[in-house]
Amino acid sequence: MDAEVVRAVNRLTSRWVRELPAGNTVVSGLGLWPLLAMLATAADEPGRSELAEAAGVDAARGAAQAVELMAAVDSAADLHAALGVWVHEQLKLSESFDSVVPAALSGTLTGDQAADKAKLDAWAAEHTDGLIREMPLDVTPDLTVVLASALSLRTTWVRKFQEQVKRLHDGPWAGGSWHWLERSDRELDSVRLYDGVTVVTVVGDADVDVLLGIGAAEASQGEVLAGLLAASLAVDDGVGGAELLARGGAAPGVTIGTATAPAAEVRVSLPAFNVQVEHDLLASRELFGLSAVTAPPRGAGHFSAISPEQLVVGQARQTVLARFFATGFEAAAVTAIGLMRASMQTSQSQRLEVSLDRPFGFVAVHRSSRLPVVAGWIAQPTEPA
Repeated sequence: MDAEVVRAVNRLTSRWVRELPAGNTVVSGLGLWPLLAMLATAADEPGRSELAEAAGVDAARGAAQAVELMAAVDSAADLHAALGVWVHEQLKLSESFDSVVPAALSGTLTGDQAADKAKLDAWAAEHTDGLIREMPLDVTPDLTVVLASALSLRTTWVRKFQEQVKRLHDGPWAGGSWHWLERSDRELDSVRLYDGVTVVTVVGDADVDVLLGIGAAEASQGEVLAGLLAASLAVDDGVGGAELLARGGAAPGVTIGTATAPAAEVRVSLPAFNVQVEHDLLASRELFGLSAVTAPPRGAGHFSAISPEQLVVGQARQTVLARFFATGFEAAAVTAIGLMRASMQTSQSQRLEVSLDRPFGFVAVHRSSRLPVVAGWIAQPTEPA
């Protein structure tokens, strides 16, 4: 995969997690990034620059890089990725459309809302192996273009966890009993300290690992998540577990205990988790470079590379889930952006108002010859309420 694109996805995700409200959550910057990159290529100014900056791409190359990235992700053993674009059959397309959207990605919206919803939902389910069964957009009469990405991940741990029920007596979760996971490992450097965040690498059996991170008690959610993302790019940096052991375990979430094993080891324990969230991306449109393209367009519109008709971003959402359990990890995300025709601007002026509220006559005339076809008179209304 292109290393610069990987860094761009990481930066987008890091900015996003810093803005999340407190509480259980999960996001996929990877699911959103290719859609922003494709829109950057398709957009006119000022939206083009805004989207390119949010995605961290050269706008001219964004669409191609999005396709390349998703193809590379899809080639991984534990990952599946897909891109799709659907266009209303009555939308006139620009000559440049194929340079933004490869023909293989393009489908059709018919305007039959039930049929279009079924088609989009089926695509989401197919490309997430059934983990997410609905496209996170409202299929409305004005939905004209849909851009979507789908991701799914399933990995099995090289060393599985033991399951138990655990009741906590201290800390913020005190008083509750939880489904808990625990395991021991001889690989001390599976634990590393990066700038105040303790990171545990849980190794999968193919090509996906899961990093777990904990910070100091006073650290914010955004700070810890951003630190964890930074650590994911710095695999061999930080302070390794062997050195932490020599230092007496001076790291967040780390203490020194004793074991009967013949050599030093790492014991990792955590609650099993299952989180599913839907994000309305337009609630943070500035963060994702969507401010300009959601506003009423001027001139040719926001996306002349897609259509000469004026289009605006009307919806942008992501459904994402993550499950961590004794034998493995699974996650999925479907991200979708919907474009609508821009509303026609209207102006106000004076008008004549005519009320036929007493007897009146009528005549039907052949237009070109002026031949009267029928004529009549209405002395009183004929259709009671």
